[in-house]
Amino acid sequence: MIESEMEFDSLVVNAAEKLRRRVIKNFMDILVLTEMKKRSMSGYDVIGLIHKRFDVLVSSGTVYSLLYSLERDGWIKATDNQGKRVYQLTEKGERDIKVITKANEEIQNFLRNISLLNATQPSPTPT
Repeated sequence: MIESEMEFDSLVVNAAEKLRRRVIKNFMDILVLTEMKKRSMSGYDVIGLIHKRFDVLVSSGTVYSLLYSLERDGWIKATDNQGKRVYQLTEKGERDIKVITKANEEIQNFLRNISLLNATQPSPTPT
């Protein structure tokens, strides 16, 4: 019985890690825009940020595709800094990140409430 419990725990941990990585990659645009509120960034900076903060390695192709998309949508603009392409928020990006930040706060409150609700619910009894 212990071995199957350990296998189950391992499956849960693996599933949780896959979900965590997926969430990080799916919300990478918001992570990048939020960080660009503080400073300009190159693609290399973005890769380093994601790795340092979340211990997830993303490919340069993923990052540059994202940066080009954000630039095409008018949220960031690129400048050349000693041969290095550096990105910063545009006025549109600054305005929209405020809205995104507000929505993020509401989502966090929602998730916190769900977590509290689940913590107060009795566990289902096995049948």
